[in-house]
Amino acid sequence: MTRLGLVAIQLLLLIWSCLGALSQAKSLIDYRVDNENAIAKDVETYNFESCQIYCYGELLKTIQMAKLFEDSKTFVDMKLKQAPAKTLEDFELLMESKNRTPSREDLQKFVDDYFSPKGTELELWTPTDWTANPSFLDRITDPDLKQWGQELNNIWKDLGRKMNDDVLKNPEYYSIIPVPNPVIIPGGRFIEFYYWDSYWIIRGLLHSEMQDTARGMIENFMSIVQRIGFIPNGGRVYYWGRSQPPLLTGMVKSYVDFTNDDLFAINALEVLEHEFEYFVNNHSVQVKGHNLAVYRDSSTGPRPESYREDVETAENFDTPEAKEDHYSELKSAAESGMDFSSRWFINENGTNVGNLSHLRTRSIVPVDLNSFLYWNAKLIAEFHAKAGNVDKMTEYEKKAQTLLQGIQDVLWNEEAGCWLDYDMINEKPRDYFVPTNLAPLFVKAYNISDTEKISASVLSYIEKNKLDTFPGGVPNTLYHTGEQWDFPNVWAPMQYIVVEGLANLNTPAAKELSKKWALRWVKSNFKAYTDNFHMYEKYNAEEFGGHGGGGEYGVQTGFGWSNGVIIEWLSKHGRELSEGSGGGGAGTTKRLISVVGVAAVTIVALIAGRVLW
Repeated sequence: MTRLGLVAIQLLLLIWSCLGALSQAKSLIDYRVDNENAIAKDVETYNFESCQIYCYGELLKTIQMAKLFEDSKTFVDMKLKQAPAKTLEDFELLMESKNRTPSREDLQKFVDDYFSPKGTELELWTPTDWTANPSFLDRITDPDLKQWGQELNNIWKDLGRKMNDDVLKNPEYYSIIPVPNPVIIPGGRFIEFYYWDSYWIIRGLLHSEMQDTARGMIENFMSIVQRIGFIPNGGRVYYWGRSQPPLLTGMVKSYVDFTNDDLFAINALEVLEHEFEYFVNNHSVQVKGHNLAVYRDSSTGPRPESYREDVETAENFDTPEAKEDHYSELKSAAESGMDFSSRWFINENGTNVGNLSHLRTRSIVPVDLNSFLYWNAKLIAEFHAKAGNVDKMTEYEKKAQTLLQGIQDVLWNEEAGCWLDYDMINEKPRDYFVPTNLAPLFVKAYNISDTEKISASVLSYIEKNKLDTFPGGVPNTLYHTGEQWDFPNVWAPMQYIVVEGLANLNTPAAKELSKKWALRWVKSNFKAYTDNFHMYEKYNAEEFGGHGGGGEYGVQTGFGWSNGVIIEWLSKHGRELSEGSGGGGAGTTKRLISVVGVAAVTIVALIAGRVLW
């Protein structure tokens, strides 16, 4: 085909994309409501009928405590065969007939009779905008890494899901929250969409030129805010009392940066304002004269997806009130995304030494949450400026500056040389390393005039904590507890926040370290992939190419946010990686052959699967 022919096809595709964008923009305009500033959280609307099965109650408690499944999440992801009312009625008959002490076999039979296996609500879906050779691959000159980039791009097809029609017709039979558009899931045991995971998934999709899929996922989240009033932890009704780090506004910003579709951001403003106000209204505390936010769950009881595990850890507490407090701490830590970590431990001596019984999440003012809220306010102001809404722009700029002052006065620690979480119980900063201590760099929540000073302080902090000595990446903490968000585990989103934050400082030393850590992360992930042909949820700081472990469940592969971060950094640093600093050269030829072999097997399997289907 001639170059002219290719240009013509690209032009047609651009026109088609623009027409689609205009149509979606119109649907957003039509969907907006006239409420001033925000929609109130509608508890009645969110109280889905299926919640009486999956969120609370005797049936949930009895089944989960019977240990029918190795993973407690299995049960709450299963579909009902009968309506909730009928299921509860027949469960009560069973309990009465067994003197309220049914055997494990009785309960297993009840589950088999009244529930279908998990995963029936979502169907495999190949994204319609997937392309085999997105342009980011052209920025990778090393053949091994380019082949890997193609493999990661292929994984989007493995992680694509769409709701089956019955979910929309009979939502009360499912724990899934219905959404209008297909999604990319994280992978492994996480068979539904999750909130903060999706930020890095969406950025990866945008680098893969899958703008329709990315936009659809953002619109799903906006529709949830419209219906529920906030975005739950994940796409299940049993996450009803908690959210996750608020990154919806950042998702919209990413989409606009890639597409220049300002109208999308303008039409999203009401939803974005509401989510911001939801966090401010439901998560605020007063500290040193400032209103800042904490992670805080609003439900009661154990986590439905980890019911038995929570009851077991609560055995250390003597009273129902103390047990309930513990459940709330567990769920508040889950809202942070870091479930679980010594970051949230406060023992009787005021240190982070302890276990899950020492969780005090609600009493710790976190650097990341307040930084994200500052970022949200700044972006909302930016979107109002695009719309010419001067008054609203000014309003949200003021909100951002108020948050910035609180971050500076409460969370910046001159002695440590960075920001630190704040312990409200002991009224002191928590001088323990967590990557989120550097979250203000990622969102530029600092006075730009202080950049040189902050850069020097942060680099000294990094050196003091020996963060550049770990071959597998910057660990999430320096304390080994066995919890998955503690040493030695390393997580893609935390690497991203630190690396991009250092790059934002734009000083020579910070930029150099940022690039060094980005390249190291890519190389280590590549080593892990070529060893086992998996992308992992978490990795090991102590081992180049090692995957992580610990926590409440086994090693998970897939994996959405890990893929997204690597695709972005392959796009950004592909040429540097090909100049000897990456996995290039004759030493990786064997790996390339292995990757190509896996690709060939995958293609054959896909063709065979389609023929058989």
